[in-house]
Amino acid sequence: MPMRVSLKQIPHYLFIVSNFFQECPSGVVNEETFKEIYSQFFPQGDSTTYAHFLFNAFDTDHNGSVSFEDFVMGLSILLRGTVQEKLNWAFNLYDINKDGYITKEEMLDIMKAIYDMMGKCTYPVLKEDTPRQHVETFFQKMDKNKDGVVTIDEFIESCQKDENIMRSMQLFENVI
Repeated sequence: MPMRVSLKQIPHYLFIVSNFFQECPSGVVNEETFKEIYSQFFPQGDSTTYAHFLFNAFDTDHNGSVSFEDFVMGLSILLRGTVQEKLNWAFNLYDINKDGYITKEEMLDIMKAIYDMMGKCTYPVLKEDTPRQHVETFFQKMDKNKDGVVTIDEFIESCQKDENIMRSMQLFENVI
């Protein structure tokens, strides 16, 4: 898939490129370095687990490292991809074991990781069972046939019908 870049975006991409190579001169980042870099964006919480999931989503060939090409392709999808491409990428992130389904356990792991990453200074203060409540809401909305898992088709169909999700996907387009 070719990257979609406008002329006004070139300086932003050059900034990303220079930072990537400054942190990873070899053009490849391992998971530990990725976690260290990612943790700088969330100093108030523990981003280790979420960074692990994110790293695995960027590591498309599952070789334990993210090349510059892997990184740029992922960013290109998130920032300039079609809705279908973004939703496929998100599904891949949530499908932790890559079996083609999102289970409640996988979604709970993701939710807990997000809350850990945001830290204890969220407002309003979160209750202990908040991640589980979000998972239940997610499954009520997404698991159309009530079989206990969410397929890519259920995920995409549900997301495309949800105005809030669609609006949040458009926010990425204005980031870079």
